[in-house]
Amino acid sequence: MLRYVDLVHNPRQFLALTGYTRDEFRALLSFFRVRFQAYVSRFTLEGKPRQHRTYSPYKNSILPTMEDKLLFILNYLKTNPLQESHAQHFGMQQSQANQYIHLLLPLVKQSLSDCGELPARVMEDLNLEEEAVGLYFHDGTERPITRPQDPDEQKLYYSGKQKDHTIKNDVLINERGKIRFLTDTVEGKKNDKRLADESGYRVPEGSVLAQDAGFQGFQLEGVAILQPKKKPRGGELSYADKVRNRLISSIRVRVEHAIGGVKGCNRAIPRI
Repeated sequence: MLRYVDLVHNPRQFLALTGYTRDEFRALLSFFRVRFQAYVSRFTLEGKPRQHRTYSPYKNSILPTMEDKLLFILNYLKTNPLQESHAQHFGMQQSQANQYIHLLLPLVKQSLSDCGELPARVMEDLNLEEEAVGLYFHDGTERPITRPQDPDEQKLYYSGKQKDHTIKNDVLINERGKIRFLTDTVEGKKNDKRLADESGYRVPEGSVLAQDAGFQGFQLEGVAILQPKKKPRGGELSYADKVRNRLISSIRVRVEHAIGGVKGCNRAIPRI
């Protein structure tokens, strides 16, 4: 049976089962506690309006502490198990696991928003005045979906790059590797530059935006573009161009790490 008090003494296992370090977990916990207490002050765990009795956990509660509740939902998000399997790991019935999942999922999302870890989804929510002038990255990321039954949808969602049916987002990441903007989810067939153009995201003027060849031709006013040089058809890159490309690749690895950190969670909840 998974319990916080048992898991917290093993940092490697804690990270593997939650997607968070212990320090990250504790930082998120303070926001999660506020959201949970605000919810149970108005509703019961079953979602009904609370009448007279104030909330207090039973001594034999399935998830007795706030740490156990956050561990429960983060482990579900990280591993994406069947509810029956998840219930077994926490010593409860499937119906109880279902209830807690539906209760805690919105609360953990609100908690991530409260601590500023959810990326903006519309440009109006990304306050450029609060963003520092500096180095930014953007890239496209795809994830596979079940093959659509409709022939037209099969063509729409088929990604020639991935050789699979996918959906796609573009992400905008700052120098610290934090995802600041996430575009709408679109069909895998759409290329990265077109999605960036349609989304209309920006970075502070005077900044540098690093991108790969999938954004060929993408420009932002007042922003320098850092992009590897493509090998000419039938030709070779000069030694200087190869060195420059390697340098850009070593810088752009941050965006890959940020995307990898999100994909490490099977339900794509951002890290703190």
